[in-house]
Amino acid sequence: MKTTIQTGLPVFSRSSVRLLLPVFVAFLSPVVFAAGPQPAPAEPKTHTLFMGADLSVEQNKETYRVQDVVGSSFVINVKGKEVRVPMDRGPVSLKIDPSLKLTESSASVTNLKAERSYTLANDPTANFVRGLNQSEALYADAKVAQNQATAGFTGVTDTKAAQAAVASDPFAPADAGAPTLAQTIANQNAQLNAQKIASGPGSNLLRNGSVQIEEGMFDAMDLAFEVSSEKPLDDPYVVIVVQYRALDARPGQAGNWIYARALKPISHEPLKVHVEQGGFPRGFELQGFQVHLYNQGEEIATNVAPKRMALTREEAFQYVVIDYVSHNKGASLPATPVMGKLPGDLRTRLTADQLSKPYFVKVSKDGMPVGTYIDKACSKEATDAYVQSVVREIRFKPALENGKAVDGVARLQFSELRI
Repeated sequence: MKTTIQTGLPVFSRSSVRLLLPVFVAFLSPVVFAAGPQPAPAEPKTHTLFMGADLSVEQNKETYRVQDVVGSSFVINVKGKEVRVPMDRGPVSLKIDPSLKLTESSASVTNLKAERSYTLANDPTANFVRGLNQSEALYADAKVAQNQATAGFTGVTDTKAAQAAVASDPFAPADAGAPTLAQTIANQNAQLNAQKIASGPGSNLLRNGSVQIEEGMFDAMDLAFEVSSEKPLDDPYVVIVVQYRALDARPGQAGNWIYARALKPISHEPLKVHVEQGGFPRGFELQGFQVHLYNQGEEIATNVAPKRMALTREEAFQYVVIDYVSHNKGASLPATPVMGKLPGDLRTRLTADQLSKPYFVKVSKDGMPVGTYIDKACSKEATDAYVQSVVREIRFKPALENGKAVDGVARLQFSELRI
């Protein structure tokens, strides 16, 4: 059995959040928030509890949890095979589950700005410029036609010249003072162009020096922010959830727009992210938005995450135990490692045998290590002081007996722990 030290939490429903969070705060209150002087320095806040989002994609009437994002495609696992679901090739059936999550990593989101905008085809300023350019072109065409017509009328000034023109032009009228066929066509073209100018885009500007711009019919979102993290995030992606309401929507009816994109690795240097996306119903109302950051498939807390609470390592552990017991009512399970504070020199300090062989740890009903042994019966205690010091920094999910936390034994193998 492979054992993994985890920092994330299982899905937590919205209804459970309302029940568990006050209980957890009340549980901490007499211990952490008690009035009076504290004899020891305050423990640093190393973890963050926050409201995250779990996304699922529906494929062939089955729902699959989103595992990753590549480019702008969601990645799901279907029968052991990785499947990419593009987000830009038509509608995708998605499910969003709000869930309380606990993370040790935390990122900073700054200069966050989200506002409605226009696509190029719907931008009133761009339409005005296009209309103005078209009007100017039509006006220029009309002037050319008018000049041609005028030249046709004034090009014949005396009777003899007119007679000569008639003799050489079979289409010329008998009356030399009347317009020729070419002049008539030029006049008609000039009139048609004048009508186009009067009714075409930008005509308001030509008539009275002003233009009517259709403002407020937004059909796009423009969102920008900068993100950084003291702990490097090597495989991050962002998911943006926008809540909006269409102009013709029924009361209480709203929609969700979901955008996902893989990001470059994130470090302490701010990474700029800019998203422009159309496809919203014209004139939509923006009701809210959320930015969710993930790394290697696990959501990372940010300073803009909703319902966030900073916790010490021990407070975080207490939350994990409460969450674990509440999700396993009536179950009987062995103790397992859940949180580890492992030294960076673990693999150099231990021999290959020590890394691969299993140890057995007595765990109290509170999830604390009591003793480390080299046999399953816990009769032979481990004598290596370094091994004992490492195990003391590990926290465990307690053993359960019919849903109740009891003393138990956890199997521990260092080579299987995620450091």
